[in-house]
Amino acid sequence: MSNWVIDAQNLSKTYQEGRLQTTVLQDASLQVGASQRIAIIGQSGAGKSTLLHLLGGLDQPTAGHVALLGQPFSQCSANQRAKLRNQYLGFVYQFHHLLPEFTALENVAMPLLIGKVSLAEAKHKAQVMLDKVGLTKRLQHKPSELSGGERQRVAIARALVTEPACLLADEPTGNLDSKTAQSVYDVMLDVQQSVKTSWVLVTHDERLAQRMDTILHMQDGHLE
Repeated sequence: MSNWVIDAQNLSKTYQEGRLQTTVLQDASLQVGASQRIAIIGQSGAGKSTLLHLLGGLDQPTAGHVALLGQPFSQCSANQRAKLRNQYLGFVYQFHHLLPEFTALENVAMPLLIGKVSLAEAKHKAQVMLDKVGLTKRLQHKPSELSGGERQRVAIARALVTEPACLLADEPTGNLDSKTAQSVYDVMLDVQQSVKTSWVLVTHDERLAQRMDTILHMQDGHLE
């Protein structure tokens, strides 16, 4: 077992469209330790989201490799990568991506059900996590019945309900006003600490980044 939750070495990503090649990430390396909180800041188009997708095994690098808990994604089939993501990673995006036809409780229970946890246990764990994010009275509400901040808290609960080794967050408060963003961010920090997961946050908001353990900067595809 690796000492690193995520070990990414010399990652590059180039997209090709016809004869045109666009390099969005160049020789980026990053190691994430247990319970470590890392912020990656940079302007739009700097390559932050591309890096996060590679760290989560959602895309494959043109060069370099990523290992999750010592298991290289390059040695895994698509099904194996999906299983690793379900077991060990949580994802939060700028948009909540909740399933509109399901309640908050059902949305949060979904990753556990996909991981073959029993329905009763999945619902219990989902309720506990929703309690932690302050939504005890919203369990049976559907996304359309929740505010923007509440929907994002449901998304956070869903990402953390499996107690993943690492949470990958891409501008998780980008769609919220500043007051709601601070509230949601406080919830994320509190729950992240309670489940002792690592956290890689992509953001352009330096105020939020300052609350993390480590801040890295990305510019024109280079990570520093």
